[in-house]
Amino acid sequence: MIQIDVTIMGQPYKLACKEGEEAALREAVAYLDGKMCAIRDAGKIKGNDRIAVMAALGIAAEFLSSKLPDGPLADMSLSEVRQKISSMHAVLDAALAPQENLF
Repeated sequence: MIQIDVTIMGQPYKLACKEGEEAALREAVAYLDGKMCAIRDAGKIKGNDRIAVMAALGIAAEFLSSKLPDGPLADMSLSEVRQKISSMHAVLDAALAPQENLF
């Protein structure tokens, strides 16, 4: 295992990965950083935890939409998957709203 230093939304992280997987991890970090920065810069969502959750949901939606024909959601249309994700956003917003006062 090797350790690499990366930055996500301006925060430094030290991550471990197997030798030969460094480039893939750096690519994943760059992709996540781009998604999180775009959400932050849109200004609608505050708090790094909320931004991370929204980015994760967006990435999951991208992944699932590319896997629909073979995946567990094969019987659902893309619009149904998007509706489910929108519902998850609403649930997360409601669950995380009380925590906004803590920051």
